[in-house]
Amino acid sequence: MKIIDLFCGIGGLSLGFEQSGFEVVAGVDLWEDAIKTFNHNRKDRTGMVMPVDVFNKTELPKILENGSITGVIGGPPCQGFSTVGKRDINDERNRLYLDFYETVKIAKPDFFVIENVKGMLTLNKGSFVKSVIDLFGENGLGYKVAYKLLNAADYGVPQNRYRVFYIGLRKDVFKFPKEIQTKVSCKEAIEDLRLADSSVYPSLPSSEYQRKMRGDNNVLFNQDITSHSEQTISIISQIPDGGNIRCLPREYWEVRKYNKAFERMGSDRQSNTVDTGHRNYFHYKENRIPTVRENARLQSFPDNFEILGTRGSQYKQVGNAVPPMLSYAIAQEILKQL
Repeated sequence: MKIIDLFCGIGGLSLGFEQSGFEVVAGVDLWEDAIKTFNHNRKDRTGMVMPVDVFNKTELPKILENGSITGVIGGPPCQGFSTVGKRDINDERNRLYLDFYETVKIAKPDFFVIENVKGMLTLNKGSFVKSVIDLFGENGLGYKVAYKLLNAADYGVPQNRYRVFYIGLRKDVFKFPKEIQTKVSCKEAIEDLRLADSSVYPSLPSSEYQRKMRGDNNVLFNQDITSHSEQTISIISQIPDGGNIRCLPREYWEVRKYNKAFERMGSDRQSNTVDTGHRNYFHYKENRIPTVRENARLQSFPDNFEILGTRGSQYKQVGNAVPPMLSYAIAQEILKQL
């Protein structure tokens, strides 16, 4: 079952589908760093640095000559829908979204998956939802379209991360996977990485999640710990497990005027949404920001998935990704329903 991942980044969405038995024959993105990481972690190295419209003209026909495509997945940008009081599908800022549509139109897959931020459900009176249904639905390309806001934490990811998924099938309306009852905490996710150097696990795994993320991996990647100034360490040390800027003296409140400015993970609950740095979000016990590896764990990337590039790029690559465990849950349901 061959699929294409557009705007793929490092391939978090791809990875969940690969773990379900799908073959990613192309991952397309303009960000060279992300594609280097995408290819580094895959034997077939099918990642391509190119615009999707160029892919549609030059690479997609070659792929289709070698057989049909089962699915097209990805998270196309669609900023054009943010224009207040206007819903112009031809807005130049929607070009990338329309390129995704063209891929589906040409490839005629059995299913498609669009992932997007939760704001796209209500933005400009739901104009994006209406567009997906108009373009891809039964009066468009002929798919039965379902959409739902999902929290990654409900599917085994140790992170509260809300994303909307629009899924189209040819024959039936997609039924979204059931939420799991047991949530994974930050401590259960990354406790075994505490006090680690850049290559050696400091302790045995202490939770089922840690064991799953390690697999048979024995080399620790991306665990370079940030060196903070003594002043920064002093400030972080005053924030308790699960606390925030309001736990500091009032003088700090005026420096950063929002509660998320200085915040510690809660060891007994899920992480905040992993962003492109977590620069103001600290380890629940150590006086530092999380490492790239810890962020990757919170995103549910297995430990053998190595992130390439500069440290800043690594954080951004991980923060922009779809959690593979959430992707896996969706892929498993698509398999059942195809």
